[in-house]
Amino acid sequence: MEAKTKVWLAEDGKPIIGAGKVELLKAIDEEGSLRKACEKMDISYKHAWNVLNKISERLGKDVVTTVRGGKSQGTFLTDEGRKLISEYEMNRKFINNTMEDEGSWENIGLAISARNKIPATVIGVETEGLVSKVRLEIDPSALTSIITSEAVERLNIKEGDKVFAIIKSTEVLIGKEMNKD
Repeated sequence: MEAKTKVWLAEDGKPIIGAGKVELLKAIDEEGSLRKACEKMDISYKHAWNVLNKISERLGKDVVTTVRGGKSQGTFLTDEGRKLISEYEMNRKFINNTMEDEGSWENIGLAISARNKIPATVIGVETEGLVSKVRLEIDPSALTSIITSEAVERLNIKEGDKVFAIIKSTEVLIGKEMNKD
């Protein structure tokens, strides 16, 4: 079984754009024509205009502009339309990366593979601005994890705490069971 997510951007609780609407904007950008974008996506012209009007209405700005007549006629994305695609893609990438990152699952209280989770004791914490060095004792050895000072504060990590060293191929994370009071 695997977790799935859907991403959409909203304003005041009202959805503005999701994957399908982003694909419409991208098709318009590629084709330079709403009619051609509709053919490519197999949707009606009227439906596409309704979608574009609703996006623009909720956003308060036009996401496309139409030029009629001449060689440069067509439907084109505005800067706002391009920004919307960019913001959607950035958020979608962040969500997808979070879903794939076992450390993120640990941060929200979900278990990760036991073979990568080693009990340890904190034997030192050095905070230097945004970064902290947390020294862990894993009998008979010790290791140092470089994590954000924000993570140290959020987990309330201090010398003597019982924690878990979470080993990934690229990093050593720290997890701590939080009191459920």
